[in-house]
Amino acid sequence: MNDYVADGDAQRDPLSQKLDFKTKLAYGAGDFGPAITANISVFFLLIFFTNVAGIPAGLAGSILMIGKIWDGVNDPVIGFLSDKTKSRRWGRRLPWMFYGAIPFGIFFWLQWTVPQFSANQSENIWPLFWYYVAIGIVSQSFYTVVNLPYTAMTPELTQDYDERTSLNSFRFTFSIGGSLLSLILTKIVFDNIHNPQQRYLVLAAICTVISILALYWCVFGVRDRILAFESKRIQAEEPASLPFFEQLKIVFSNRPFLFVIGIYLFSWLGVQITASIIPYFVVYYMGLKESDVPTLVIAVQGTALLMLFVWGALSKKIGKKVVYFLGMSLWIVAAAGLFFLQPGQIVLMYVMAVMAGIGVSTAYLIPWSMIPDVIELDELQTGQRREGIFYGFMVLLQKFGLAFGLFLVGNALQVAGFKESVAGRPLPMQPESALFAIRVAVGPIPTVCLIFGLILTYFYPITREMHAEIMLKLKERQEKRES
Repeated sequence: MNDYVADGDAQRDPLSQKLDFKTKLAYGAGDFGPAITANISVFFLLIFFTNVAGIPAGLAGSILMIGKIWDGVNDPVIGFLSDKTKSRRWGRRLPWMFYGAIPFGIFFWLQWTVPQFSANQSENIWPLFWYYVAIGIVSQSFYTVVNLPYTAMTPELTQDYDERTSLNSFRFTFSIGGSLLSLILTKIVFDNIHNPQQRYLVLAAICTVISILALYWCVFGVRDRILAFESKRIQAEEPASLPFFEQLKIVFSNRPFLFVIGIYLFSWLGVQITASIIPYFVVYYMGLKESDVPTLVIAVQGTALLMLFVWGALSKKIGKKVVYFLGMSLWIVAAAGLFFLQPGQIVLMYVMAVMAGIGVSTAYLIPWSMIPDVIELDELQTGQRREGIFYGFMVLLQKFGLAFGLFLVGNALQVAGFKESVAGRPLPMQPESALFAIRVAVGPIPTVCLIFGLILTYFYPITREMHAEIMLKLKERQEKRES
């Protein structure tokens, strides 16, 4: 129970009570499906384009950039619309997840097909390029439809500072667990199916079914709690909504929100650049097989999953900022060390993977635990709750940064002379310039990103004490309205 809510108030207000295990479990499941699909895409879509579809690295990076930019553009739109959605049966967020789950799965699977547009497809790659651009845009749209409303539900499930960290621990337990499951499935499929195109089609089909089922588990599992929040929100008689661009002005005048955007951007720029280049690093620089990639990534994400529970407990004692500093410091050492790693140093590679996993878990946990606090500061200042627009613009700017990062990686590989594969032929030998570019992308670039994230975290202004004061003032305002 919150320290600012009296016992009598807690009995009258179900939202002031602790979330039960069943609800937390169902909420966590909502990130299971998107995590499975996103993880497969992050680690294997770029190498799928170059090594299976035969698309040059620069064009492959451009496909990913276009998809990410569109993904960023549609985030604030879906966030704004979900804020305005009215449904007595489902509330504001859940209709998007309920109706979007199946199209989300179908278009994810279509990303992993290689349609034949002509007999000499390798000589004219443009029809294939535009196919993946179109499918990517639609797929990213439905990803946003199910994932953005999901992320905006956190402050609607609980208003307790530490309970939100616990809730996000469940979320990212499922998120990292989904990532691990996707990698285990990848290992099994890659070991048993040797045709490159078929292995990706089978893997995508399995992940699609699991993802859809997990989303429906979340929808039906949190529905009662969400509807309780909606009932209370409607009774509060919120003031009339401001115009969209006026809301943007207020959102970006929220100083702590700008810090959270930056922390999240630099953390996930480090994560996704590393993830997209790791298969190239393992196969071309370390000289291992493609089926060894999931094993290495399991070491990272398995460690991250275990550390979520440790960091979640520690954050209640020493605070979110200190936890972030501890985790990121180890990750920085590991990222920098990968640049100096030599082929044959397999054990050391796995040691660095475990160190990186310790830091990756804080990149999952801490920024998403900060954003609800920012939303309540905005509510105190404006009298309105705008979860959707805050989450939407946070993710928009993050995805713009990621789009640029992926575009840069793909084109850097092409400039460095990276040779894409031709269907039916062995993987080509890469020149030293391409191998050096791979090493830079896996080590120094993520290191710089993580250091910038640490600097912003140091100056992040909302502490536990400040949040308690915000919630006390919001409670006083609510009591005045009711009286």
